[in-house]
Amino acid sequence: GDSSKTFEWWSTVLNRLQTKYGSLYGKDNVILSGTHTHSGPAGYFQYTVFVIASEGFSNRTFEYMVTGIVKSIEMAHRNMKPGKIFIKKGTVEGAQINRSPYSYLQNPESERARYSSNTDKEMVVLKMEDLDGAELGLISWFAVHPVSMNNSNHLVNSDNMGYAAYLFEQEKNKGYLPGEGPYVAAFASSNLGDVSPNILGPHCVNTGESCDNANSSCPIGGSSMCMATGPGLDMFNSTQIIGRIIYERAKELYASASQELTGPLAAAHQWVNMTDVTVWLNSTHSVKTCKPALGYSFAAGTIDGFGSFNFTQGTTVGDPFWDTLRDQLLGKPSEEIKQCQKPKPILLHTGELTKPHPWHPDIVDVQMITIGSLAITAIPGEFTTMSGRRLREAVQAEFATYGMKNMTVVISGLCNVYTHYITTFEEYQVQRYEAASTIYGPHTLSAYIQLFRALAKAIATDTVANLSRGPEPPFFKQLIASLIPNIVDRAPIGKTFGDVLQPAKPTYRVGEVAEVTFVGTNPKNSAESQTHRTFLTVEKYEATSATWQIVHNDASWETRFYWYKGLLGHSNATIQWHIPDTAQPGIYRIRYFGHNRKQDFLKPAVILPFESTSSAFEVVTT
Repeated sequence: GDSSKTFEWWSTVLNRLQTKYGSLYGKDNVILSGTHTHSGPAGYFQYTVFVIASEGFSNRTFEYMVTGIVKSIEMAHRNMKPGKIFIKKGTVEGAQINRSPYSYLQNPESERARYSSNTDKEMVVLKMEDLDGAELGLISWFAVHPVSMNNSNHLVNSDNMGYAAYLFEQEKNKGYLPGEGPYVAAFASSNLGDVSPNILGPHCVNTGESCDNANSSCPIGGSSMCMATGPGLDMFNSTQIIGRIIYERAKELYASASQELTGPLAAAHQWVNMTDVTVWLNSTHSVKTCKPALGYSFAAGTIDGFGSFNFTQGTTVGDPFWDTLRDQLLGKPSEEIKQCQKPKPILLHTGELTKPHPWHPDIVDVQMITIGSLAITAIPGEFTTMSGRRLREAVQAEFATYGMKNMTVVISGLCNVYTHYITTFEEYQVQRYEAASTIYGPHTLSAYIQLFRALAKAIATDTVANLSRGPEPPFFKQLIASLIPNIVDRAPIGKTFGDVLQPAKPTYRVGEVAEVTFVGTNPKNSAESQTHRTFLTVEKYEATSATWQIVHNDASWETRFYWYKGLLGHSNATIQWHIPDTAQPGIYRIRYFGHNRKQDFLKPAVILPFESTSSAFEVVTT
């Protein structure tokens, strides 16, 4: 692919907005925050650690994401109108547990005594209306990891937060397909670093006993046997149960939101070299952040999805085998980085690895937007529960010092750039997964608190113009090209793309699964061409008008699209419709929309659209 234009995606979005709107949208007032799922396409992020994990940089995924984000901002811009914002807070019960309770217990007892729980249960909801009282949308923040879908999932899908948004939008956009109505419901990430939706807690898969210990490890089989489970029959069901709890609570808070947000808008942004921040603990004593490194327990993964090999959480000493292997492959970590990151045993000294590109970011964004009495802090990573509490409190106190009393401070996680986790200094000492993934060392949180206090002060004293911009992040040209080649699609002899290989049955009952298999093509081809809005539709025949009406698309929770890759460009696509109990009896069909990559000798490849339809089938109620 052409890698001359590969740039950090946040910056690319800003560049394209600038071309269209001039200085209206810039780094101060644009925050990109992920709803967060572990079941999405990868390869759009420029730092080597992430590029390796996704088997290379994918220009296609990158372009598709950037184009989609810019398009959504353009739509929002076109539909902009005067309105009101109402705010409401409340607690959500039964949707989360702390997945590193042992780490949490390292925080001072006096601090823990101030909170009733080892997770933040609060949800903040913003309700948006126009001046006629017509509802436009909502944003809510709540701390839970979207890992209801576990790492055995190979489908691209939203997780519990996405499902909550889906339910809310289905409710408000009656008569529209998912993703197509005017109403937007955003469920944003907060300080979810140590928070899991798998509320039945960690158990040994082989023996059934609890493995809620410092190392999340089982007597037989170690940490790979220790998994937390959600409340459902399977991960799909768990995603729906947790997502529905979040949706129901958001709906209640939204319905009763009557406190209007009023007052001025303000925004501040800074780039910071996070490898070299001097943090003042008091007037005489200072500490420093470190060059990034990942600890041993990073490789252990979590109770929501374990890592490979024999790594265990809570590891505070290295292992000669892995250390030697790393030294041979990547060189030795310096004495400086080892001392700085203590007590973390360094597995990967990413801050000292620069080939072919830096492995981790050095330059990080800190950003804050205030709307009246609400401050949104844009955090470039995943704060643990207590880290979030400390930051919110510090920012709130800073505002109060300069006369802005009773500010509501929201932590918006995973913004603009990704820097893994941020634990408290105390949690860092025991080196579970979140601490091993706190890449800038034990004082990372203190550094962020200092930086965000400076942003709050600048906003409160109206001195944002005097803030230094900070060092610009690097611009990488040649990124590691994808290790997955683009190959031409082929159909079996005597068949063509979209031909039905396994037809639907003539009749299904509600609750059953209708399934059709077609001659397929690589679904990635569809990212380059925008002729079809969906991979599939489920359509119902309306006798009165003699037309087929679309009832589901590929964003519907009832449909699944499976792609099976064969040899030499051959593949199959299987489409499933999990027929809901609410389905109307009648005649239905399933349609498949794809693109095939064709290349004639010495000519550039072309992407050609095709579509295909199953035979009609009947759905009957039991």
